Amino acid sequence: MEPTTLTTDRLALRPSCPADEDEVYAAAQDPDIQRWTMVPSPYEREHARSFVAELVPEGWREDTGYSFGVRLGPVGPLVAAVGVHVRGAGGYEIGYWTVREHRGFGYMTEAVEAVARWAFTALHAARLEWRAEVGNEGSRAVAAKAGFRFEGTLRAAVLVRGTARDCWIGGLLPEDLGLPSDLPYLPPPAAA
Repeated sequence: MEPTTLTTDRLALRPSCPADEDEVYAAAQDPDIQRWTMVPSPYEREHARSFVAELVPEGWREDTGYSFGVRLGPVGPLVAAVGVHVRGAGGYEIGYWTVREHRGFGYMTEAVEAVARWAFTALHAARLEWRAEVGNEGSRAVAAKAGFRFEGTLRAAVLVRGTARDCWIGGLLPEDLGLPSDLPYLPPPAAA
């Protein structure tokens, strides 16, 4: 897929590029980002360089992942990152982190909503999943505000630095955002 830029009232979301290396590196020094996401820990300069110069462009080129740097307006500072990764036919998973000093302003929810709409319309996703290690209350709050429905806890479903951990899972469907779906959806009959 051709790299895409998305905009909201306050934000510009574009694929990260080599010019973003310093900001990505600085953001990923936050112990909470290292604790709750899949970024390497410790996070070295080479990790940031590889992310912006190799991983992001390869994901777009190979249609395996679509990562966005989230900025305040077109030239503002990096406030967050959000990515969508292929999970199988019609299924995608979303992940995100917010720069420490930009938490609490609703930027992440705004970005997740924009990326979800894009995933349903541009990728024709049938479902978007959110997963977070049990205890990551910040991620869970964003997912809930963005419309994800909490679906349960999966045992030993995420691998974090060589340890299997439980995770929460939630799902978002196009119709949850008032969008049409490419596939008909037939939920199970209600219990009598």
